[in-house]
Amino acid sequence: MSQSELSRNLKSRHIQLIALGGTIGVGLFLGSAKAIQKAGPGLLLVYAVAGVVIFFIMRALGELLTYRPTAGSFATYADEFCGPFYGFVTGWSYWFMWIVTAMAELTAIGVYLQHWFPALPQWLPALAALVLLYGSNLLAVRVFGELEFWFALVKVVTIVGLIVGGLAVIFFHVGNLGSTAGFSNLWSHRGFMPFGTLGLLMTLQMVTFAYQGVELIGVTAGEADNPGVVLPKATNGITYRILIFYIGALVVIMSLVPWDQLSPDASPFVYLFDKIGLPAAADVINLVVITAATSSCNSGLFSTGRMLYSLAQRRQAPARLGVLSSTHVPAAGIHVSAAVMLIGVVVNYLVPKKAFDIVTSVSLVGTLWTWGIIMVAHYRYRLAASAGKVRAAPFRMPWAPFANWLVLAFLLLVAVMLAFDDDNRVALYVAPVWFGGLAIAYRLCKPEAQAQTA
Repeated sequence: MSQSELSRNLKSRHIQLIALGGTIGVGLFLGSAKAIQKAGPGLLLVYAVAGVVIFFIMRALGELLTYRPTAGSFATYADEFCGPFYGFVTGWSYWFMWIVTAMAELTAIGVYLQHWFPALPQWLPALAALVLLYGSNLLAVRVFGELEFWFALVKVVTIVGLIVGGLAVIFFHVGNLGSTAGFSNLWSHRGFMPFGTLGLLMTLQMVTFAYQGVELIGVTAGEADNPGVVLPKATNGITYRILIFYIGALVVIMSLVPWDQLSPDASPFVYLFDKIGLPAAADVINLVVITAATSSCNSGLFSTGRMLYSLAQRRQAPARLGVLSSTHVPAAGIHVSAAVMLIGVVVNYLVPKKAFDIVTSVSLVGTLWTWGIIMVAHYRYRLAASAGKVRAAPFRMPWAPFANWLVLAFLLLVAVMLAFDDDNRVALYVAPVWFGGLAIAYRLCKPEAQAQTA
């Protein structure tokens, strides 16, 4: 293997759990409570519609990945099918998205650990987590894959436990909730959609954020073992699993307890595990949420390092970021990403309670751009394949190009709805500044990109 090539040591189980772990996090364990209060049981429709959108995004990405598996993934495809500027913007926007998300997750780790150690300085566990994850990411990619596999498994077991335990209560009427639990709770308390269509639309930001990270499969492509087999299988599998876990968990939650009895400020998982009879429910879920935040930060270091490596390969980032270590990982990119994430450790004691909501909405700008560019690049790839300019991949997205435009319309709707929420509106202020800055940066480094093309 060349020293300039990433090693292909990620198996199918690693890739599926990496994407699953990057997606299932605080958006479900904590954010679902606020979303339920905004939409009631009708929230299930939003998750289902968004799940269909995710299905098409993942199938489009899967088709591009089987056409040419590369660590640059959607940034590389944007460069090839939309132009170098779009590849530049996509790569740096995705890097920014995960950097900001990781800062929020590091702060969350410090906050959650204070549940057990109130006197512990908030910055200390955040720093310890970053150092641990930084070290593990510098080892062989197989080590990262194993670590993320077990992080994700903790979350999956928790959700499965809730679903299985909840169904037992519903069907056999056992425990403290047995006498009132039932699927009728989904429509018998002010109706299935108590706040109408507007209530559903107001949850689009949180639901979309909850699915954020599913595209991590694309970043793993450059290190997948037997990508032609592994990537299509992982792409299909992750979509179905996420739909089952999210919608299944929410159906059980709102069937066990009427939606209007859940607090928007507390995790419904803590409340329900406590009511079902799980000992030390708050401690268990607190541990799971810490694991979820650590997993997300781990995914952030992994993806940002690979994205900087890919940008450097195309001369859209400093050349030193394109150098691999002796273990075939983009160590230079990981060094830079971890250093920037340290800003989150330094300032976490200054971050107010609302900062997490604001930061997640800002990171959503990068997600919407990334998902949108996947659909545009796929559309242009199909045109090129039809003209015989590139080979047609055997793994194909159904309903193209209609599905491409449908997904883009949904993403535009999510962006529009950001304007109607005070906490989320800041993302619309940040977006033009960020993309304007990237346009200027691209003009400055354009001679480098032209030199590579020549």
